[in-house]
Amino acid sequence: MLKEHDRIVLNVALPHDGLEAGDVGTVVHAYSDGLAYEVEFTTLSGKTAVVATVEADQVRPVGDREITHARELAGR
Repeated sequence: MLKEHDRIVLNVALPHDGLEAGDVGTVVHAYSDGLAYEVEFTTLSGKTAVVATVEADQVRPVGDREITHARELAGR
């Protein structure tokens, strides 16, 4: 189970929020049942872009050999 402050990667796109699979965020709240999380996605300059509620199967922990890739957030 993920915990608060863990970095995560989206497994799926969240088009309503302008997010794509592979986007990286930080868990800001883990629901006690472990079925969902509040995740903050920030721009590379550190500004909050989106805070989204995601289900546990929509995210995964960041891997040790992964790097960040930049893209412009659509519609924001």
